[in-house]
Amino acid sequence: MLEEPIILQMLPDLKMTEEQFFEFCQINRYLRIETNKFGELLIMSPAGSETGNRDGRIIQQLMNWSDEDGTGLAFSSSTGFTLSTGAKKSPDASGIKLERWMNLSKEEKEKFAPICPDFVVELMSPSDNLKTLQAKMTEYMEEPGVKLGWLIDRKERKVYIYRPNFPTECLENPESVSGETILPGFVLNMSKVCSIIDN
Repeated sequence: MLEEPIILQMLPDLKMTEEQFFEFCQINRYLRIETNKFGELLIMSPAGSETGNRDGRIIQQLMNWSDEDGTGLAFSSSTGFTLSTGAKKSPDASGIKLERWMNLSKEEKEKFAPICPDFVVELMSPSDNLKTLQAKMTEYMEEPGVKLGWLIDRKERKVYIYRPNFPTECLENPESVSGETILPGFVLNMSKVCSIIDN
C-alpha cells in the first residue's frame, strides 16, 4: 500500500482530455486517481479493509439522511468530481443540494460531474498523511459551492471542521458531528466510525 500519493507531472502535450481521463480511471479501477489544480496526476492505493468499513459507516449515515430529507444527494468514495480549477477529486463521502445537481446535464452526471459538492468528508487511513489531506481540504474550501468539510482522524479521535472563510475548527473525541445548516438534521454518530480502533 502506498504511504503517500504518487504524483506524476504531465507534459502539456500529453495532458488527457476529460474523456481520456475518465477512460484512464475506468481501466485502472484498482487505483484511486485524482488530479490537482496544477494538472498533476495523483495515484493512490485503494483504502484498506478497516478504513473501507468505517468509510461505509459514514456513507450509510449520510445516505439515510439524504433519503429521509430529500433536499440533496449523497455520494460514495468512488465518485469523481471536476472542480472549477480543472482538478478532479473523489471525496470519501459527499453531498450536493438537489437543485444544484439538477442543473447538470445527463451527460455531465454520467462522467466526473463539473461541480464541487456542498459537503465533503475525508477519512484518514493509517497510511494517510495529515498535511496532505489538510491541503486537499483547503483546495475544496477554495471552490465556489462548497460550504462544509470534515477531515476525520479516526485514530486520534479528532474531527477537523472546514468552512469557507473561517479558521479550521478541531473537535476532540466528539460523540457526534452536526451537518449544521448545510445538511439540516444530519448528525454523524462518531461511535459508528470510531468503534473499531487498531490495536
